[in-house]
Amino acid sequence: MSAEPVHQIEFDASAPALGIWQRIRRLLPYFGALRATWAMVAISAVVGAATEPMIPALLKPLLDKGFQQGELPIWTVPVSLLLLFGVRGLAGYISQIGLTRITHHGLLILRQAMFNKILEADLKLFASQSSSTLSNTVVFEVQNGATMLVNALLSLTRNGLTLLALTTYLFYLNWKLTLIVAAIFPAVAWVMRVLTKRLHRLTQANQQATDELAYVVEENVLAHRDVRLYGAQAIQAARFERLSESLRHLAMKSTVAGAAMTPMTQMLAAVALSAVISVALVQSASSATSVGGFVAFVTAMLMIIAPVRQLSEVSSPITRGLVSLERGLALIQSTPNESGGDFAMPRASGHIALAGLRVKYPSATEPALDISELTVMPGETVALVGASGSGKTSLVNVLTRFIDMDAGQVTLDGHDLRDWQLSTLRAQFSLVSQQVVMINDTIAANVALGMPVDRSKVLECLVSANLSQFTQTLPQGIDTLVGHNATQLSGGQRQRLAIARALYKDAPILILDEATSALDTESERAVQEALDRLMKDRTTLVIAHRLSTVHHADRIVVLDHGKIAETGNHTQLLQLDGLYARLYRLGLHSEV
Repeated sequence: MSAEPVHQIEFDASAPALGIWQRIRRLLPYFGALRATWAMVAISAVVGAATEPMIPALLKPLLDKGFQQGELPIWTVPVSLLLLFGVRGLAGYISQIGLTRITHHGLLILRQAMFNKILEADLKLFASQSSSTLSNTVVFEVQNGATMLVNALLSLTRNGLTLLALTTYLFYLNWKLTLIVAAIFPAVAWVMRVLTKRLHRLTQANQQATDELAYVVEENVLAHRDVRLYGAQAIQAARFERLSESLRHLAMKSTVAGAAMTPMTQMLAAVALSAVISVALVQSASSATSVGGFVAFVTAMLMIIAPVRQLSEVSSPITRGLVSLERGLALIQSTPNESGGDFAMPRASGHIALAGLRVKYPSATEPALDISELTVMPGETVALVGASGSGKTSLVNVLTRFIDMDAGQVTLDGHDLRDWQLSTLRAQFSLVSQQVVMINDTIAANVALGMPVDRSKVLECLVSANLSQFTQTLPQGIDTLVGHNATQLSGGQRQRLAIARALYKDAPILILDEATSALDTESERAVQEALDRLMKDRTTLVIAHRLSTVHHADRIVVLDHGKIAETGNHTQLLQLDGLYARLYRLGLHSEV
């Protein structure tokens, strides 16, 4: 556990090269569906922005007529202010509600698409990505990204329109002075462009560092017993501290890049504001500018600072939000689905044939499987034995298409596995393994995994699996939640629950992968009785290290470095005095 593997979802290489609006348009299928809500938000933003110049516009008649000549009715002042701020508040309220609806509706669609991709993705995804990376992307990254991006876009729209409205009003008051304000826009745009590029790179690096830190946490939670048993806490703590420090360093660099944008743009705005006020004072001294007109102009100028400042800050959340959401898009668009054929059959007979099968893993120098020929007849029980790494589990994974072959052909009932629909192919197999995986749901839902729950059938399967007495003692019976991976159940109970699941599925082909190797004698006897009932009238493939569990097999296939070394029944192989007999003498025949 010393090396940190890269568990990063690869970004689309074209994404950074695209303009920011092109990148935003890629998200429209998810966040652009509620057009009426978007229109409502846009109208509210326009109305809110339009009210901004009305504040300095009200000051001019108030100062010129209200204080100097007394021509302004007193009631118009509170009425105008209440109406103005009422409209502003209502527009802001509608915008906030609309944006929340857009954000969470888009997240619903995006997350569903991401989760569907995980369910259908090529299995190479799970070899290259840790579970913490995938869960972090689906649950946290896209939510943070969507919230930041949508709120930033609202700020961009509202403050952009406010800036436009105030600038238009200033042109109306004094177009010469307003030209000075326009001079700062190119400089602000250049600052934002330079710092946005840096923020994009830092945000990507920050997300990768977060993934690696989350992976260390996940790894130590899963291996908590081993870490304590071997006294590795100090090493793991140092590893966590090193990655945390790297994340802190990147966070500081991102903050420095983002924070620099605001003071730089504010200084540019202050320069322009100082020049405008200076020129305005000179003009007021040599012209007939009214007090109200001068105050209105200065007030509008001061009000421009706020939208300029907020516009200078909007680049960082837009960049961060886009990078986060592009991780989700990369998962959806760049991850291929599993490939299958069109052939379907409700129930296969269980005839399996292998010819010239060859499987080689990318990092290996030798093939994991190299089988010239093997046939399994319907209803036959075939045991696969051999030392660790001999290819037993790889062969089973080829049959279920969890691994694709590099050469050769494997057929089920005369049809190449690659021609079968994947869902139909896998419906022909049931698996009972040493590592039993349970979902956090009821016992009934775990037994009927992937199928509608038939309570009477569930109870029958639990009886056949020697588990009915246990479920009867539970407070809610088969409706009892098993918890996280059913860890409160014993090993034997979990195995029998897996057998009940296989009985419920009633597939024609059964795979037993070391199903009793981790059990005590009493538990193994109960499980073996359930397995005997399960194996009846099915094609059964038994993976075993302990040869005592394969005595009953019709045929035993001995694998050695991915090749078939011997075949025959138990007696024949002992008489042959080959690899099987040697394994038997080494003690792998321990009694049940």
